[in-house]
Amino acid sequence: MNADIKIAVYCASSTQIGKCYFDDARRLGQLMAEKGITLVNGAGSIGLMAESTAGCMEKGGKAIGVIPTFMIEEGWCNKGMTEIIETASMHERQAKMAEMTDAGIFLPGGCGTLAELSELITWKQLGIYLKPIVLLNTNGYFDSLLNTLYQAIRENFMRPVHADIWKVAPTPKEALRMALETPLWDTSIRRYAKI
Repeated sequence: MNADIKIAVYCASSTQIGKCYFDDARRLGQLMAEKGITLVNGAGSIGLMAESTAGCMEKGGKAIGVIPTFMIEEGWCNKGMTEIIETASMHERQAKMAEMTDAGIFLPGGCGTLAELSELITWKQLGIYLKPIVLLNTNGYFDSLLNTLYQAIRENFMRPVHADIWKVAPTPKEALRMALETPLWDTSIRRYAKI
């Protein structure tokens, strides 16, 4: 069992998306529970956040939600989680999730998810965040974003070594494997942050 391992799952709260996204979110939650890994997400009561939580909880797992006060006041909090951690702001939420977990798995999402991904990639580029970042590329969702990132490398906005900051997985099983097996980022690479 991996009782001490916590993995952050970043994903959409939208309910108007394809079934394949819900299936992968639920399966990831199930796999984490089966391996005794604690799921940490944004405590959303709908969308892929709720689905990943449901998958984890139905298999007897542990799911911790991190959510800002204003979202709780709006009634957006998933009350079916093992534990809820309340934060004062979105920035505090992001910092808390990054700090308390051993890796981050990104499922498809909108601007909120993409903002969280961009921030973690930046932190890792600067040697602030050293943990695995995995994109679960359901239905090729991240293909366009990956093309943009690789274009940034080709045109020297980033260095080639920065392509190792993230991993891309086609399935929940592979995403979890990458999150568990990818080594910590080498802080010495910080010197390459400046082009």
